[in-house]
Amino acid sequence: MSQIEGVTAKAATDVEAPVVFETRSARDGKQLGIMRLNAPRSLNALSLAMIERIEAQLDAWELDSSIAMVWLEGAGERALCAGGDIVALYQAMTTAPASEGADPLEALDDFFATRYFTAEYRLDHRLHTFPKPLLVWGGGIVMGGGMGLFAGGCERVVTESSRLAMPEVSIGLYPDVGASWLLNRLPRGIGEYLGATGAQLNARDALDLGLATRLIPDEQREALKQALCEGEFGRHPSRHLSQVLSEFERRELAPPGQVLPLFDHLQQLVAGREVLKACQRIIDDPQARSDCNAWLNANRERLLAGCPSSPHLVFRMLARHRHSSLAEAFRDELTLSVRCCMGTELAEGVRALLIDKDKQPQWAYASIAQVSEEYIDGFFAPLWEEDEHPLMDL
Repeated sequence: MSQIEGVTAKAATDVEAPVVFETRSARDGKQLGIMRLNAPRSLNALSLAMIERIEAQLDAWELDSSIAMVWLEGAGERALCAGGDIVALYQAMTTAPASEGADPLEALDDFFATRYFTAEYRLDHRLHTFPKPLLVWGGGIVMGGGMGLFAGGCERVVTESSRLAMPEVSIGLYPDVGASWLLNRLPRGIGEYLGATGAQLNARDALDLGLATRLIPDEQREALKQALCEGEFGRHPSRHLSQVLSEFERRELAPPGQVLPLFDHLQQLVAGREVLKACQRIIDDPQARSDCNAWLNANRERLLAGCPSSPHLVFRMLARHRHSSLAEAFRDELTLSVRCCMGTELAEGVRALLIDKDKQPQWAYASIAQVSEEYIDGFFAPLWEEDEHPLMDL
């Protein structure tokens, strides 16, 4: 047995592993490689162990000529991935070295946040650039870190149950995992609105905005895998994948869209893309009353309850990366995310939402308008020399 075969076989039999791998043979002997995030109780929250396993398996499958394509999914029916392992980050932020008064800058490479985000962003970039066809099944919840995985697929499948979002404003973070690049690919102003409000998108929204490529019913997941393997991948696996997907696609099952009917209105809310003016328009929007439009109202309430500094980070990052490459965005996000972990807002947001669950975060600023430019500037101070950046090789 070769080393590559050994990696695959071992992972496939370890059903308790954080990620389960399996291969299925097509009629021509080519293989469908399946990766399954295996933490359904936490809605497949993305741990460092998961990230490292996926990265290693991608290395193996890229070199394995029998692997024609890769399929990434989450265990269970409720989620692909509800986000990163925020609880582990919280534990790292609230224990040594910070609690002992040590400066994380003195041990930056050993800081858990540095290791976690470096690995996560490297994996996300790898998915975007993986040389073989990659299908990501985005049924159920696809949020935060899950969006980073989902966006990397050349085929991004949503279902009737899909709920997509970048809700980091609620915990004092900002849309990362490449969203500084991804949200800039949306029509003008829509990225700022989604990032600042953490708005949830359904399958129709994802298709309308180009975030998803197909809608296939939840119940057809296994049938689709079987159909892929009943045919032949041949020399052009992307062609075979596209042909089979077209047979299963059912866009008519998507729920009514929320974004497209309000498209002009949303763009007017963030016209000029100035954070204070845009956020005030969202808050004052008469259409966002609960008796008028429930989706707009939920977005308004999320903005009001969220961390006041987060919209500033959203608008600043999107402005910085209007024309950046994906790799440049990831490098900047690493600095910003680690800086967020060195501050107090993220830890407080996670505490209130996920640890104590009192939903009463004590933010450093009382309102978005009170956040100073100098405070936001501090998040963007470089942590590494350019040639020493952990993601310089992307």
